[in-house]
This record gives sequence, C-alpha cells and structure tokens, in this order.
Amino acid sequence: MTQNETRVTAGMIVIGDEILSGRTKDVNIGAVADFCTDLGIDLTEVRVVSDELDHIIEAVNALRARYTYVFTTGGIGPTHDDITADAVAAAFGVALPINAQARAMLEARWKQTGTEVNEARLRMARIPEGADLIVNSVSAAPGFRIGNVHVMAGVPVIMRAMLEALAPTLKGSKKVSSITIKCAVGEGTLGGPLAELQEKFPDVKMGSYPQMSRDEVMTELVLRSSDEARLAEAAEQVRAMVIAAHEKAGVSLPQE
Repeated sequence: MTQNETRVTAGMIVIGDEILSGRTKDVNIGAVADFCTDLGIDLTEVRVVSDELDHIIEAVNALRARYTYVFTTGGIGPTHDDITADAVAAAFGVALPINAQARAMLEARWKQTGTEVNEARLRMARIPEGADLIVNSVSAAPGFRIGNVHVMAGVPVIMRAMLEALAPTLKGSKKVSSITIKCAVGEGTLGGPLAELQEKFPDVKMGSYPQMSRDEVMTELVLRSSDEARLAEAAEQVRAMVIAAHEKAGVSLPQE
C-alpha cells in the first residue's frame, strides 16, 4: 500500500460572526491541529465562515468531499444564530428533529443545576437524522457525527472535551513526529537553503516560523514526518545548514 493510500486527511470549519469580527479570538484551530497530529491525521485546510446558512452548507459539502474527516466548531448553542445543525442537516438532505437521547442528557443536567427547560435550550437537542452523538462531559449539550463530519461546540474547553470523546472513533495513520530547530537569523537568510533541503526530503515537511521580537531576530524551523529515520537524517542536514548560516552572519546559535 502506498503512502497516499494510507494518508488520513482532515478539514476544519470554524463557524461564527464573532470570529470574523474579531470579538472572539479563535484558539480551537490550534487544539484541533495538535489533536490531528497526535493521531497521525493530516489537517490540510481550515475555513472560517459566517453565521449564514448557505455559507456553512457550501463549506461542509466542499470539505466532506475532499477529506477523510471534517471537524466544525461553533454554532450549536441555544440562540437564533446557532444554525450549524440546520446547515449540516441541509447539506446531508436529512431532517433535524429533537433527538430523544440528546434531550434526556440535557434534561438530566438541567435537573441537577435547576435550569429551566425551554424552547431555546431544546434547540441544542436537535440532531440530524442518522447522526451519532458526541458526548460533552463539560456541559452535557452534545455534538454529533454524521458521515465524516464531526460537529462540535465553539467554547474551547467543551470543544476539547468533545475531541477526547471522538479520539477512539477516529482512524489515523502512523503518528507524526516533529523536531524544532531554533535559529538566530531571519527567514530571508534561511529560505534558499531550506527550500533545497525540502526538495531533497519531500517526505519531511519543513516549516519556517519567524518569532516576532523588538530586540532580536529568531526563526523556528519545524520538521515533521512519520518516518523517524528520514526525520533524523533531514534534521541533521538542517542543523548543518543553520550552523553555516550563523557562522556566516557572525551570530551565536540559540539554545534549543
């Protein structure tokens, strides 16, 4: 079996006007990226879309056709603009009834907390027909999985809890390992040699990430691969390239 045949991919859709307006700063992308890396899933695309039905439907249909898994965050709460469930149901062409199991889970929690059962809160029990629930150990309001689409809350602590519940149900490829190499020279100095090494090691992903600071220049080079031997070989050559760049610039290597 070839590497492409065993590759497991994912796309992510971040839903919410509050993200696009800047009122809320997203942290879920990083959490999902870490989660995917740990499972050997290649997170390949992230879209941020507004609370508009057609936009969400379009994104869900595009990504579910392209990737092994799709993860969505946001838009499954009790308010009128929480329309992710509506959009996902429409994308799959199924009804969106109150789910008896979801309602029971919610009402059990509400009984414990003395929370009133009302129409708005029951919106969180609407689940597309044919979907499986994603357990929410934080607030009981479940997410759901339909096809290859996994619909989760936007609140970070709840989203992470849902990811933990999902982990046993997902099939990843071999775990990807990473090595970070710190440099005290800028990307412009490293760009050419690094590109040559990337061509030499196409099976090792090489990323360059400048660290912004008023007082010093710093760049982190991150190498990732599921092949430990190739990763080590590539890292050795990248380190040699970095040492040469530092000597030429007359600066000391930073401590890793």
